[in-house]
Amino acid sequence: MQWPWRAKTKTKTEAKAEEGAEAIDGPAFDAESMGKRIQARRDADARAAAAAEQAGYERMVGRWGSRVVEWRGWLARSPVGVDLLHWWYDEAELTALVGEERYVERLGELLSQASARDIAAMGLGCTRRVDRACRFAETCSQDPVVPPGGKLASYRHGGIPGACSGFIDCWSKHEIDVTFTDGDDHRSVLLFRDHPGKARLWVDGVRVGEDEWLDKGGIWVGERFFTIQIEGPKDHPEQGPGDIGRQLYNIVSLLIHDAGRGTTRILVPEATESWTDPALDVRDGTGRVYPTWEARTAGGTPDRIIPLDEPDAG
Repeated sequence: MQWPWRAKTKTKTEAKAEEGAEAIDGPAFDAESMGKRIQARRDADARAAAAAEQAGYERMVGRWGSRVVEWRGWLARSPVGVDLLHWWYDEAELTALVGEERYVERLGELLSQASARDIAAMGLGCTRRVDRACRFAETCSQDPVVPPGGKLASYRHGGIPGACSGFIDCWSKHEIDVTFTDGDDHRSVLLFRDHPGKARLWVDGVRVGEDEWLDKGGIWVGERFFTIQIEGPKDHPEQGPGDIGRQLYNIVSLLIHDAGRGTTRILVPEATESWTDPALDVRDGTGRVYPTWEARTAGGTPDRIIPLDEPDAG
């Protein structure tokens, strides 16, 4: 004999089991509809991702210009390339934030850390064309080809993997001049800034020639010595205004920075030395200083012969 209430009552476990079976096997489950819904969701996600990528691309072009697009692969790997781009393009905002002095200092620091490809992506003119940005990014952004046991070429020109070896800024107030040498182990960074008294120079990331009036450009000699003309003595008998176009007065001194030793020396002309365009020549471990580049080319008698490898050379 079964009691009525026992025949009609189901345990909670039994009820849940029957409910689950109906959800799986019953007419409420439609595999084809479920598959369509899943695919529709995937398609929607793909469209949203594509739209976000396109919006990001448009923002990038609007911010950096279409020229930078070709540098994306390199910039994704570069330690400082993106930082340099931000610092360069956001000058007005950053100057308002940190002041002009700090902005210029940080710009010099970043340029002293950047690779040639970073500076090419920045948009400066290069060895091939100083008046316009690189137009060979698809080639120049590639890794340089270096022979086994060799170094990057000290002078690189044109569309070449690794980018050129020199860069000139013809358009901004900073008047940047960056030159790599000795397999990119050494570099000079000059920000002339429209006046010799405002110019700043870094060699291998170290400030050089602080408090000096610097000429607009310097020269690497023997890939080890960076030379630049600076303000000469005021009491020199030939001192006076230079020719039109010159940045300094007629008689100048010569700054020599030894990148191999990290030392700097300044040579000041005597009253009998007419240094209007002094130039350094390096031979057999000695430096020969000529009063002009023409005299250096002619190979005559130098005004001075100086040792270059003595411990106290700096």
